[in-house]
Amino acid sequence: MSHTPHELAEEFPDKVEQIHMLKTTDKHFAKLMKDYHEVNRAVHRAETGVEPCDNLAQVQMRKERMHLKDQIAAMLAKA
Repeated sequence: MSHTPHELAEEFPDKVEQIHMLKTTDKHFAKLMKDYHEVNRAVHRAETGVEPCDNLAQVQMRKERMHLKDQIAAMLAKA
């Protein structure tokens, strides 16, 4: 288990400009990004013990983060 935050710029280093462009021009993409960052931060806080939670909750948060990341990746692929 990694205790490193999964920031989108690190996940998609070759798409940083596209991410910024879509974030400013596409409301749905901006919402996906906001939701991703909220879940990502919650996962990171849980993994580092800042806000402890049970394993099931962590698994659910990771699944939600992955689902959001997949949606973001699909939108980046289309752009």
